[in-house]
Formats: sequence, structure tokens, C-alpha cells
Amino acid sequence: MNPYLPNNNSLYQNPYLSSPYQNKLDIVHVNGENGAKAYQMPANSNTLLLDDTAPIVWLAQTDGAGYKTVTPYSITPYKPEPPVDIKELENRITKLEDLLNDKSKQSDVIKAEPHTDTWKSSEYKTDDKYF
Repeated sequence: MNPYLPNNNSLYQNPYLSSPYQNKLDIVHVNGENGAKAYQMPANSNTLLLDDTAPIVWLAQTDGAGYKTVTPYSITPYKPEPPVDIKELENRITKLEDLLNDKSKQSDVIKAEPHTDTWKSSEYKTDDKYF
């Protein structure tokens, strides 16, 4: 038996690990920036504080000397995107294909006529010798 390792004696067991009542975890609520700044924290720690006055979460951090910095982050409830309706997409694609097919049939029927309006430089003679 190794004297440096704890045995199964109750003297060496952690009472918090075997206890049915572990530490209670809560969401900390504050009122605005002043509430976040007033929240007491030990040095070298960080926590999130939920603002009750606006949709904001404050990240509160303290350095080794215990000086606190609070940074606001906006939050919004998550809204999942509606599912894509495959049948509706197929209908839209079919309508677009029909429109394209109709336009291609119409372009086969319409024929371009020759352009008859030509520039007649002889009618517009000027003294500047450019025409």
C-alpha cells in the first residue's frame, strides 16, 4: 500500500463529491451597467451576468489585483429557420422553365428587320471639313 495515495477511508474522501446536494448553480441577474459593476467577484475570475433591463449579457472579469472590467453583449432569442418546402421549390422551377421555353419559342418567330436609317454624310456638309 502506498502511503502517499489516499485509501478508501472516509477521512480522505471529498464530502462535496459524495454529497447528493452539490453546489447550486444560478443565473446571476443584474440591473444595467451599474448592477454589473457592483457585482462582487474575487480576483482572477470571470462570469456572465444577465441584465434584467435590456437584452444584454455582461461579461464581468477581474484581474489579479481584483480590478473589474464589464463588457456588454447583446442577446436575442434563437428562432430556427422555417423548413424548406421542396414541393414549392419544384413548382417555382417548373414555372421558370416554362417561361424560358415560351420566350425561346417567341424569339424564333420574331425576325430582325434590316436597318435602313443610314448616315448620309453628303447631306450634312460643313465648312470644318470633318464631314
